[in-house]
Amino acid sequence: MDETTSHAVTQALAALGEGRADAADRLYALVYDQLRHLAAAKMERERSDHTLQPTALVHEACLRLLGGQADQWENRAHFFGAAAEAMRRILVDHARTRQARKRGGDRARLPLDAALEVSDETAGELLAVDEALSRLATVDPDKARIVALRFFAGLTVEEVAQALSVSTRTVKRSWSYAKAWLYREVNPA
Repeated sequence: MDETTSHAVTQALAALGEGRADAADRLYALVYDQLRHLAAAKMERERSDHTLQPTALVHEACLRLLGGQADQWENRAHFFGAAAEAMRRILVDHARTRQARKRGGDRARLPLDAALEVSDETAGELLAVDEALSRLATVDPDKARIVALRFFAGLTVEEVAQALSVSTRTVKRSWSYAKAWLYREVNPA
C-alpha cells in the first residue's frame, strides 16, 4: 500500500469513527483490493470446487468489520489486525463446520504455513492453529498480534513494524519465536 493510499485509509478510518455516512463505503473501496489479494493468497492452495472463495471471504470479513455499528479504529494497524482476525474467524468457522460434518478424525501434524488450506483433510489443523494462537494471545498478546498481521493479513515484516511502531528486528525476532511456539503447541512431542 503506497503512502497516499495509507493516508486515505487513515482519513477514512477517522471519518468512520466520527460516524460519517459515506466513510464505510470509502474505506471499503480503499482496502478491498488489498484484502481480496490477501484472501486469494490464502485460498489459492484450495481445491477449485472449494465452497469458500476469496471474494466471499473478503465480503464476509468486510460485513463483520463495517456492517452494523462502526468501531473506533485507532489506526491502520488496528483495522488490518481486525480484518486479519475477521478472516481468521471466518476460516475457523468454516473449518469447524467441515469438521462437524466429518464427525471426528485425529488432527494430523502440519507446518504452520500450511494451516490455511481449509479442506476436509486440514480443517482439524486450522482449528489446532486457532486454539494455539488463542493460547499465545493470553501468554504474549504482542506476538499474537504479529502472527495475525503476518499470517492472516499477509503483511510484510516491514509493514508490521510500521503498523506497530516497532523495529523490523523486533518483528523478525517475535515472528520467529511465535512460529516456534505455535509449532510446538500444534505438534507436541
